[in-house]
Amino acid sequence: MKVLWALSAEQDRADIVDFIAQDNPLAAIRMDELFGSAVSRLAEHPLIGQPGQIQGTRELIAHESYRLIYEVQADTVWILALVHTARLWPPARS
Repeated sequence: MKVLWALSAEQDRADIVDFIAQDNPLAAIRMDELFGSAVSRLAEHPLIGQPGQIQGTRELIAHESYRLIYEVQADTVWILALVHTARLWPPARS
């Protein structure tokens, strides 16, 4: 399957890596590699994540502190968000 990142998910990933890199550049690289590895697993096994809190989505814990929110459409896995597990997901609507 193809894996595509939504622009907002790409920004999530960049923000996380940049934040970690402020204190530990090597840890940031390892975390980014971990995210890439998780996404590669999704390409091979798109249903390995648990059903998501938003209908039609799935969630995969990429690291104990981060989860990937994604959906499967035909032959494509869309990464919708990459969020810290301590953050409220889905975001509260006002």
